[in-house]
Amino acid sequence: MSTSARLLELDGLDLFDHHCHGVVDRDLGRAELEDLLTESSWPETGPARFDTQVGFAVRRWCAPALGLEPFAAPDEYVARRRELGGRAASERLLRAAGIGRLGIETGIRADEVLGPAPMGEAAGATVHEIVRLEREAELAAEALASTSAGGAELLEAIEGRLELRLSGAIGVKTIAAYRIGLDFDPARPERAEAARAAARWLEALREGRTARLADPVLIRHLIWWAIDRRTAIQVHIGYGDADVDLHRCSPLLLTELLRSTAESGARFMLLHCYPFHREAGYLADVFPHVYCDVGLAINYTGARSAAVIAESLELTPFGRSCFSTDAFGAAELYHLGAVLFRRGLGRVLAGFRDEEGWPEAECLRVAAAIGARNALRAYELL
Repeated sequence: MSTSARLLELDGLDLFDHHCHGVVDRDLGRAELEDLLTESSWPETGPARFDTQVGFAVRRWCAPALGLEPFAAPDEYVARRRELGGRAASERLLRAAGIGRLGIETGIRADEVLGPAPMGEAAGATVHEIVRLEREAELAAEALASTSAGGAELLEAIEGRLELRLSGAIGVKTIAAYRIGLDFDPARPERAEAARAAARWLEALREGRTARLADPVLIRHLIWWAIDRRTAIQVHIGYGDADVDLHRCSPLLLTELLRSTAESGARFMLLHCYPFHREAGYLADVFPHVYCDVGLAINYTGARSAAVIAESLELTPFGRSCFSTDAFGAAELYHLGAVLFRRGLGRVLAGFRDEEGWPEAECLRVAAAIGARNALRAYELL
């Protein structure tokens, strides 16, 4: 798509970041910051992480928010961040992002980052919580591992914990893609089968193994529990850290599950989706309860993010496309997610306006839907 001479102005577009995490508020050195700007699990041994699309985007768009010229040198940027202090730098970046609502998923390294309430204060945003299914199950299992409880008791404990947590949250998330891949059996497990799997898990914990849930039966049980609650279910799709087997993370692997739940009342929120964003768009096109976004791909594709946004809108109904950042740790990822999304979507819609004659008012209506209204509807906040 050619670049329009006049972008659609979306600087004031309301945004609901429906999938994101807390940020750190401590001072960060260059190595720590770069570690938060990558999905890799290994220390950098080659070119610096600033020498990537996301690194260039930080220098271009985050530097001015901290009072520097665009494309300030990496060391100058880190020095300015430390001069301001970690808390002040994070607040500047969060508030400059202009995101009005945050859907904070708290299931990852919660002790290292700001929780939902402090995030709301720092960002000046309304905050909602998303519950990670696997993490809540792990906490329930850890609590029973030193007791004589059996599998049936563990299932009851997990479900009780989830009921309590969901009463104060707007949806759940599964990381099945990380733990078992998306090529799992889509059928609902029998409760007796789930109880036997829970008993095996408890026994493994009592033998000293970690509580990391990777049992396909139990993960399927959790997903079906959420389906029965008619809630919004976030599903990691595609690009992520080195724990995922990317070839097992295509959303097309969920087709039968989606087909069988189309009238369940649950909504499936496909997160990130890159490089399967076109496949995710197809699923949103044919199934009425499927929504999708390009999440963290916007940050990590940087100067090419407009192209990813354009591709994501080839089939996705405009009423089921959403915005998210998947920001974790570094407040820069919130700021970039918002800036690149507004600019990228503005560029794409301006192309539709200028090249295809779409009315500008209609383009603005579509932008407002994708920016916030679709997610508000999916999470039943309207």
